[in-house]
Amino acid sequence: MGRSGAGYRTIKVDERDNVAIVVHSGGLRSGDLLDNGITLVDDVPQGHKVALHHLPADAPILRYGEVIGRAANDIARGQWVHEGLVNIPEPPPLAEIPLTVHPAMPVDPLEGYGFEGFRNPDGSVGTRNILGICTSVQCVAGVANHVVRRIRQELLPDFPHVDDVVVLNHSYGCGVAIDAPAAIIPIRTLQNLARNPNLGNEVLVLGLGCEKLDPRRLVQDIAKETILELQDEAFHGFQGMVDGILELAGRKLARLNQRCRETCPASELVVGLQCGGSDAFSGVTANPAVGFAADLIVRAGGTVMFSEVTEVRDGIQLLVPRAADAGIGKALLREMAWYDRYLELGEVDRSANTTPGNKQGGLANIVEKSLGSIVKSGSSPIVEVLGPGERVSKKGLVFAATPASDFICGTLQLAAGINLQVFTTGRGTPYGLAMAPVLKVSSRSDLSQRWHDLIDLDAGRIASGDASIAEVGWDLFRMILDVASGRRQVAADRLGLHNDLVLFNPGPVT
Repeated sequence: MGRSGAGYRTIKVDERDNVAIVVHSGGLRSGDLLDNGITLVDDVPQGHKVALHHLPADAPILRYGEVIGRAANDIARGQWVHEGLVNIPEPPPLAEIPLTVHPAMPVDPLEGYGFEGFRNPDGSVGTRNILGICTSVQCVAGVANHVVRRIRQELLPDFPHVDDVVVLNHSYGCGVAIDAPAAIIPIRTLQNLARNPNLGNEVLVLGLGCEKLDPRRLVQDIAKETILELQDEAFHGFQGMVDGILELAGRKLARLNQRCRETCPASELVVGLQCGGSDAFSGVTANPAVGFAADLIVRAGGTVMFSEVTEVRDGIQLLVPRAADAGIGKALLREMAWYDRYLELGEVDRSANTTPGNKQGGLANIVEKSLGSIVKSGSSPIVEVLGPGERVSKKGLVFAATPASDFICGTLQLAAGINLQVFTTGRGTPYGLAMAPVLKVSSRSDLSQRWHDLIDLDAGRIASGDASIAEVGWDLFRMILDVASGRRQVAADRLGLHNDLVLFNPGPVT
């Protein structure tokens, strides 16, 4: 990220853009010459925007070829275009977005790629072989955590083909309006978490016995010899509960241990895409590289899932034309409208999404953040739209409607059926999931070097000109196959960094 002969490097994404971002590590000073011949009139931090032309007050500010805001007052050529100079525009009116579907350009299938996975009785394929303990209510979380520690210490060493035991704790199950219309979201999320491919159809459900959420609702399609309730009169004291759970866990571990990795085509991948701690580089390095890899997975017959409604809302006019048919386009607009109403009930709008770190990293508002976020979806047609907590049923590119919160989005993507996740970050986060590998891609080489043992792939090479989007995209695709096969361990798993599952519950709490 150094100085070129003609000045310091900047990145302009689209020919129509009237701003560019500063690449140089540590930012630049007033008077520095840029590679486009412009002399800075302000100090500009790394990743922040500089005006390429004089912009009069109310002039549109263009990045990614789209309007990310309007000038709050006159902006001089070479001036730092920071958040305070950008008035956020209104979101695209959903009723005015035409349901015009553009035919997808034909692409050659990508053949000959596969991974070593665990085949499940329901036809899905896991990238890990995990015993999952699902809880039906927060009341049993302490017991569940205790038992997981005991299983890891006392049982797991005897079952070498089982990767781990994971507890699916949450704050739902009682003290809620269980029959409210919105209750379907957390309930089906828990049901589908139990069906995640990495759990091998062998979950153990731990309930209390008096909760509103009957634990039997969580395992409708899984073997019934799987539920224990702590209030069962067969248990005498805490030790009796623990012994009962360990005995059932041992039987399940024995069955899981019979499973071995076998060669599966890349079409069995279900890869979730997410970003967190985003910055201005996310949309020009990490997310485009992920989008390239996403297209490769789709070409190989696999499934790719992108999410985060508030980080799609301001670019929805670019996504609807990519719908496979008008019905998919309507479903996209339906999910945007639902979330608009949800935010209105909370007396906020989508502008509440951007974090202080996003802004420090050069993102002026949610519009700019959204345009960089949707790039990770690549260019494939969208074949399915899932409501929160629903399970994927088609191969190809899928939009799963979720909040943008990293841990809620991750939970909902696990429920939707991902067996691996790719997570991009510019500011950095130690985020990870216990149920599925999370492959971390940094948007800046600075972050990758500083967090050398937390980042799995450096996409900052694109910003410095040392690698192309395609090169990093292919690197990521091959890394996905290695991680899915168990040949490579992601940093979060190596370090044991796993976030709690967090349910999305828009329903009333009683």
